[in-house]
Amino acid sequence: MEIALKIVLVIFSLGLIGTVLLQRGKSAGLSGAISGGAEHLFGKQKARGLDLFLQRLTIVLAVGFFVLSLVVAYVVSA
Repeated sequence: MEIALKIVLVIFSLGLIGTVLLQRGKSAGLSGAISGGAEHLFGKQKARGLDLFLQRLTIVLAVGFFVLSLVVAYVVSA
């Protein structure tokens, strides 16, 4: 059981790394952070298509990674 959970954890971590690397950069430097934040706040740039899919997949994989990390830590310590 412990080995299977660790294998799934490694798969989630590699998937998370891959999805983060596939995403396009949202801003460049300090000026991009200021103007990019305003554009995001007022909805001038909405994520569509692949960007939206990668964003949602990143969230799902991150939550899965954290939950699996806690489960593996509990199983190993018990």
